[in-house]
Amino acid sequence: MAVVANTFQTTGSVTNREELHDVVSRITPEDTPIYSMISKETFKTTHPEWGVDELAAPGANIQLEGDEYTFDATTPPARQGNYTQIMRKTGIISRSEDKSDQAGNVLTRKHQKLKKGVELRKDGEFSIVDTNASVGGTTRESGSLPTWIETNVDRGTGGANGGYNSGTGLTEAPTDGTQRAFTKATLDDVMQQGYESGADFKHVFVSPYVKSVFVTFMSDTNVAQFRYAAQDGNQNSIVANADVYEGPFGKVMIHPNRVMGGSAALARNAFLVDPEYLCWGWFDKIKEDKEAAKVKTSDAHRFVLIGEGALKTKNEKGLGVVADLFGMTAST
Repeated sequence: MAVVANTFQTTGSVTNREELHDVVSRITPEDTPIYSMISKETFKTTHPEWGVDELAAPGANIQLEGDEYTFDATTPPARQGNYTQIMRKTGIISRSEDKSDQAGNVLTRKHQKLKKGVELRKDGEFSIVDTNASVGGTTRESGSLPTWIETNVDRGTGGANGGYNSGTGLTEAPTDGTQRAFTKATLDDVMQQGYESGADFKHVFVSPYVKSVFVTFMSDTNVAQFRYAAQDGNQNSIVANADVYEGPFGKVMIHPNRVMGGSAALARNAFLVDPEYLCWGWFDKIKEDKEAAKVKTSDAHRFVLIGEGALKTKNEKGLGVVADLFGMTAST
């Protein structure tokens, strides 16, 4: 191959404009499966509290004909609470940059506010799945899901429950145990505990790696195999996925959670959830602080997005956890 002499090529040009597509993809996923699924409430204080009531255990109820009534004492519900957590995202962009004709307009205030809003939503999901005990005071912290669950649990060797401390009014973080693989036996164990506690688990939230481990349950000798009929003349697919587990104590849907895949500490738990017993409450919904934008101290535009909320567990017996899992790889 040869080029005719003196042909001017693009590689020698210094005036050609670079091409930058006006479509910019945000690689970071926006999904927040637990936060998106559970109900939302409005809190009126920074320390919302609620009652947790339970039925008496069933027993023999045999009465004498004509017997005189006696009246049982009333047992008040247990009182529990959490603290709302302030979450914030900020940004500042020079006036000139905000006014410039940009490829994709990714550095405009409008786009940056949208991006920061998505990040705040994911921070809310993080506050649910992180292992973080509640804290009062001025720098309040919402007690996360792992710090509430103490009834329906399967932990590694040496692991210990946290839970709500009625004396301090705070949740306590669980103690990590020896990590191990996620198995059908551990899932069945927590589902049975939940069934006996009155829970009706419907969803299981796991890291992406643990979801891939769940798929291997199909090869368990105690799991019925499923097949797809091959259609004449059509392409066939290799099926290596499962989303629903129907075990001895109910049917649950398995959801991979990308936020839980962010670190080994987040990925070590598999949460079993009945959405009836879990919700998120906003004391102050996420919004832009308009007053902050009005203050001008430089040739730039700034913005503040801020909100305050907390996790509410209506009854931790409706929740469960398989803890201390290898959540990132087969050994981490």
